[in-house]
Amino acid sequence: MVQVNPSVTRSRQDSTIHRTVLENGIVLLVVENPAADIIAGRIFIRAGSLWESREVAGLSHLLSAVLTKGTEKLSSLEIAERVESVGASLSADTSTDYFQMSLKTVSADFGDMLHLAGQLLRSPTFPETEVELERRLTLQDIRSQQEQPSSIAFDQLRQAMYKQHPYALSTLGTEASVSALSRADLQGYHQTYFRPDNVVISLAGRLTVADAVELVTQVFGDWQPPASPLPVLNLPSVTPSPHRSITPQETQQSMVMLGYLASSVQDADYATLKLLNTYLGNGLSSRLFVELREKRGLAYEVSAFYPTRLDTSQFVVYMGTAPENTAIALEGLQTEVDRLCTTQLTSDELQASKNKLLGQYALGKQTNTQLAQVFGWYEAIGEGIEFDTRFQEEVTAITPEMAQQVAQKYFIEPYVSLVGPAVAVNALLDWESKI
Repeated sequence: MVQVNPSVTRSRQDSTIHRTVLENGIVLLVVENPAADIIAGRIFIRAGSLWESREVAGLSHLLSAVLTKGTEKLSSLEIAERVESVGASLSADTSTDYFQMSLKTVSADFGDMLHLAGQLLRSPTFPETEVELERRLTLQDIRSQQEQPSSIAFDQLRQAMYKQHPYALSTLGTEASVSALSRADLQGYHQTYFRPDNVVISLAGRLTVADAVELVTQVFGDWQPPASPLPVLNLPSVTPSPHRSITPQETQQSMVMLGYLASSVQDADYATLKLLNTYLGNGLSSRLFVELREKRGLAYEVSAFYPTRLDTSQFVVYMGTAPENTAIALEGLQTEVDRLCTTQLTSDELQASKNKLLGQYALGKQTNTQLAQVFGWYEAIGEGIEFDTRFQEEVTAITPEMAQQVAQKYFIEPYVSLVGPAVAVNALLDWESKI
């Protein structure tokens, strides 16, 4: 029933990642970790908001909310009782670049939970009442975000940077798109993307590779891919056109964001951008926190983020500040980003950032849940389990010259997103007109 990929990649001193491919195309990853009597699983579907048109934005999120609410044999209540009666966890969620089901239980109950997960993945019924309930809850979440300055700032930054690209919208979708979604839309999306040759199953815990292969084959071995190929992902190009987006809102603080289009996870600059993100905005010792909050007292909050993306990503620095400091906050953020282009990191700065990045990376692979997530994610986004070693090697090899060159390549002119009281925004425009 299975074709075994002979390659085995050792990623940690005490863990070996085994990769097996079922005849129906399912990729199975197993980390044997008998230290605790727990097995964690992640089932990845290569889907998510990246595969949605604007008209059905939020479809995969709504699907994740109702996937566990009924099958051909079980009601929502019966599903919940089966999970909770053994103290297990079973849930579904989505992101921009993948859809996943998560499960965790003691090893004795894992077989039952995997069989239940198989039913949910293969034969959900999407009850109309559950669809309507989850739609209302999603609309409430969307409206709630529209009242939060940070969410408004990020939303308008995202739309300015990505325009017609799916990354322009939240995974929740929009009020208009979610209101129009139907049960038939969920069924169509499920039939299109939920197929064995589009699935990665990642398991970690007290089980052997042979036991894992046998169990997964029992649950999924008879699941056959349809004759039709998977749809080709045709994405619009993202063309840089930096500009400023401003939303006056009577809030107690201003939110200032600067965004730069950045590389996808497949690009050679990915590791260096992760390092620059760590240096600028990761934690209380980061450059932005020390310079703009501790030394200058400008920030209620200040940080940076650079999400891992299949397609063009974004590098964002942001600050929440008192309205009267809006102009100086914008200048401070810009100065710190520009500094990376004009001044090389010192050896100490570079090494400290490497230590922090690699240390946090190692801490993110301690539990069975983390191991199942990390390695399944690598496989789902097309990087493979070898990415674990390659990323650490690439970070270690970064030099001050490399860091500066990458900064100069991406940090040219920012998109700017501002949300704050009208008086603060107008004062900023007046201030800029005088310089």
